[in-house]
Amino acid sequence: MDVSWTATDPESRQYSPPEQSPDIADLTDHITALRSRGQGYLEVRLPGREFPLLTLGSQDDQTVIHLFDAAEKSSPLVGDGTAAADVAVEVPIMDDLAVFSGHYVVAVDRAWTLLRNFIQTRAPGELGQWREL
Repeated sequence: MDVSWTATDPESRQYSPPEQSPDIADLTDHITALRSRGQGYLEVRLPGREFPLLTLGSQDDQTVIHLFDAAEKSSPLVGDGTAAADVAVEVPIMDDLAVFSGHYVVAVDRAWTLLRNFIQTRAPGELGQWREL
């Protein structure tokens, strides 16, 4: 199954915007490289479609996932208790660190499982509770 994606370059640690459309094995290898470096940012969409788009910003074992289902409309995924709701957590978003409430943090292993589920089911609504902002 193919997806379109763009992500942080594992070597430079800079966001590399040219979108990739390889198979899942290439994406999995890239994710493994990002995880080995402890942080990264990833955008994934279904081929030939602008939306839905999932973004994942990960720092160590914490990830914040956003769903974009229309232009200028994002919804963060409600967290899994990995971080206390009143804790501020920094994760990369493109080339910057952004601060989020722990309420939106999921464990990195869970994040990658959710990403695989999105790719397989193509249904982001089934991944959990999204908070519309």
